[in-house]
Amino acid sequence: MNVIRETQSICPECNKVLSAKIFERDGKVWIKRECQDHGETEELYWGSYEMYMRASKFNLEGKGIENPSIKKEAIDCPSDCGLCKDHLTHTTLANIVVTNRCDLSCWYCFFYAERAGYVYEPSLEQIREMARNLRNERPVPGNAVQLTGGEPCLREDLIEIIKTIKGEGIDHVQLNTDGIRLATDPTLAKRVREAGTNTVYLSFDGLTPKTNFKNHWEIPSILENCRSVGLGIVLVPTVIKSINDHEVGGIVDFASKNIDVIRGVNFQPVSLTGRLTTAERDKYRITIPDVIQRIEDQTNGEISKDDFYPVPCTGPITRFIEALTGRAHYELSVHFACGAATYLFKEGDRLIPITRFVDIDGLFEYLDEKADEIERGKNRYWVAVKVLSRLGKFIDKEKQPKGLNLSKIIINALIRHNYEALGEFHHKTLFIGMMHFMDKYNYDIERVRRCGIHYLVPNGLIIPFCAFNVIPEWYRDKIQKDFGISIEEWEKKTGRRIKDDFYVRKVKREELAEAKMA
Repeated sequence: MNVIRETQSICPECNKVLSAKIFERDGKVWIKRECQDHGETEELYWGSYEMYMRASKFNLEGKGIENPSIKKEAIDCPSDCGLCKDHLTHTTLANIVVTNRCDLSCWYCFFYAERAGYVYEPSLEQIREMARNLRNERPVPGNAVQLTGGEPCLREDLIEIIKTIKGEGIDHVQLNTDGIRLATDPTLAKRVREAGTNTVYLSFDGLTPKTNFKNHWEIPSILENCRSVGLGIVLVPTVIKSINDHEVGGIVDFASKNIDVIRGVNFQPVSLTGRLTTAERDKYRITIPDVIQRIEDQTNGEISKDDFYPVPCTGPITRFIEALTGRAHYELSVHFACGAATYLFKEGDRLIPITRFVDIDGLFEYLDEKADEIERGKNRYWVAVKVLSRLGKFIDKEKQPKGLNLSKIIINALIRHNYEALGEFHHKTLFIGMMHFMDKYNYDIERVRRCGIHYLVPNGLIIPFCAFNVIPEWYRDKIQKDFGISIEEWEKKTGRRIKDDFYVRKVKREELAEAKMA
C-alpha cells in the first residue's frame, strides 16, 4: 500500500473517531480505517492519483480564527465544532437554513421537514443575530451568506430576511433554490434582486426530464425571469455516477449558451447519505477528478483536466494583497481535495479556458515572490510599481479573447483594490467549479478542520458543512429540532398543511411517467 498521508476519520456506523490512511492504488486515491466494533472500511477518495498530487502542491495553511466560540483547550474534532481554535479557515460562505420545508422531495436530499418530522424556521431576530455573529468573526469578518433550506422561497418573509441580512453589512447574498417559485411567480426575481440578492444558486441536475426531474420544465421561465432583472445564476448539478454523469459536458454547453444570465456551473459530486452497501456506493460514487475527466471527454478536449486548479491555489493573491495593505483579507484556505475550478471565456462559439492565455503558475509564483519582498521590508509602493510593469508578461495577448483586457482587470483588483473590477471579470467569464462535500464513508477530519463553508445557527455557533450535515445527529438534526416545532404545531399555527407546499406540475401524464422511470 502506497500511503500518501495519515489522518483521522469516523466509523460510518458509530461515529467513533478513528486513525485513517490516505493511500494510492491502481492510479486512484483511497481512504481506509478500521473500527474495533464494525470492522474495516475502505472508500474511493479521489479518482486520480496524478490529479491529487498536482492539487496537493497548493496546500495552504489558513490564518485560523482569532475569536473562536468554543473555548476548550483540548479540542476533540469533529465533536467540538462551533468554531474552535484549531479550525484553520475563516468562513468564506455562511449558510443560513431559513426553513426545512420544501416543495420537492428528492431522494438524495440531506433533509426536509416531512422526513425530519418537525418544522425549523428561525425568526427574523434569530437570523439577524446569526448575521451579526458572522460579521464579528476575526481576523476576517464574514461577508457572504447563502440562504438555503429546504426551499427558502417558501418563506413568506423572504424579502425581509434578505433585507435584514444586508442591513447587517453582508455584501453578498446568495439564494439557494430549486427555482420553482422563480418560475411560477414572475415578480419574485425582481423582488429578491431589489432586496439585495446577488446570485441565484440554482439546482440543475441535467438536460432532460430523466436527469432533471426536479425543475426541467421550469428552467426556461427561471432563466427568463432572472435575465429580465439582471439577476445572475450559478447552476448547481448534483452529479451521480450512472444517473447524470454523461451530461456534464452538455451542462457546460447549456451554460455557455446562456452566459448573459448564467455566471457559472458548480458541480457537486453526490454525498452518499444513509446506509449503503459497497456495491451501491460503487454504483453512485463519483469524485472531483472523475467529473473533470468527463468534462474533458464530453467537450472533446476544449476544456481539459489541466485547466482546473484546486481552490487554495489563490493563496498567493491573498498573501500579496495582505502584504500590500498590511491587514488580513479573505482567503480560500480550504483543503485542496475539497474543490477545483477554472474560468472560461466565450469567443464566438468557442470556450477558451483562462489557462490557455495566462501563465497561472508563473503569475502565482511571481505574486508570492513580491509578497515575500514586502514582508522582508522592501518598500510596498516600489513593489506595487514593479508588479504593474510586469503583470502583462504573464498574459499572452495573441491568445487572449478579443475585447478582453485582463491586465487592466487584475491591476484594478490587486493594486487599486477596485473590486468592481472583479465583478467585471465575472460578467465576462463562465466559472466552472467542483465542490465535493463528504459523507461518512470518505470522511477526512483534516478536511473538516479546513472547511470554509459553514452554517450559522440560533445558538451562536458556526459549524463546518461536513460536520453539520454528515453527522446530523450531533449538529443539524439536533439543533434544528431544538429550535423547531412539530409539524402538527406548525399546521395549527399557520392554518395550513405541510403538504400544501408540495409542487404539483402541470405536465402531460405520459411525460411525467417516462421521467420517473429513469
